[in-house]
Formats: sequence, C-alpha cells, structure tokens
Amino acid sequence: MTKAFEPEIVAFCCHYCAYTAADMAGSKRLSYPANVKIIRVPCTGKVDPIHIMKALHKGADGVYVAGCLEGDCHFKTGNIRAAHRVRRVQALLEEIGWDSRRVEMITMSAGMGERFAQTAREFTEKIRELGPSPVSRAGQEAGRQAVS
Repeated sequence: MTKAFEPEIVAFCCHYCAYTAADMAGSKRLSYPANVKIIRVPCTGKVDPIHIMKALHKGADGVYVAGCLEGDCHFKTGNIRAAHRVRRVQALLEEIGWDSRRVEMITMSAGMGERFAQTAREFTEKIRELGPSPVSRAGQEAGRQAVS
C-alpha cells in the first residue's frame, strides 16, 4: 500500500512578524500542518535566492518566505527585496520547467496568528495538489532503476 503524499514545506519567517505570528498561532492552539518547517531569519531581506533553491534541492516540495506587511519592515525595505528575489526564483523555476507556485512570498504582521495558520494550511494544500517536487520524483525514479 502506498503512503499518501505529504509535502515537505520550508517557511523562511521574519523574526519580527511572521515568526511571531507563528508563535501566536501556537499560543492560541491554532492548528497548522506539522510538515511546515519554520526557519527564523532576522529579516526576509536576508533570504537569498540560493537559500530557496537549496531548500528545493534538498527535497522541499514547496518554500514560502513570510515577512512583514509592506511598509512595516523593521529593516525598511527587506520585505520588498525579498519579494523581488522570490519573483526571480519563480521565473527561474519556470525556465527549468518547474511550477513556479512551489515558491511564494507572503506578508503578515506579528498579530496575525490566524493568518499564519491559514496560510500554512492553504500553501500545504496547494503543494499537495502539485505533487512531489521534481527533485523527489527524480530520486524515486533513480531508486526504482537501481532496484530493477
């Protein structure tokens, strides 16, 4: 019997807003999928495209960068830089034949615990519909060929 696909999600979360929103979601006991792995960053402006690509390369089925609301970044324009970088990664994914919806930029304030939980659920569902990442599928195919 095959196990149902459960996507691995990496969420790069801004320390001041998205990470605090995740903490608030936990404090309020709001459920969101356990497959969302949070990486706290000082600012989403510190998330380089290579970090997103490395997460995908290591097997993440989807990655989102969650930062402050536009105009509210503690580092002035970090979230705007992050949004530009996410768009560049999305374009690169399209160029190599991947679905760009595997990567997303999301904004929220520290008090939006409900939004964090809802975003995590919705993004997980979207990735579940897209299926395993091409990296995961390639690894599964290689494993099958090695056994045959």
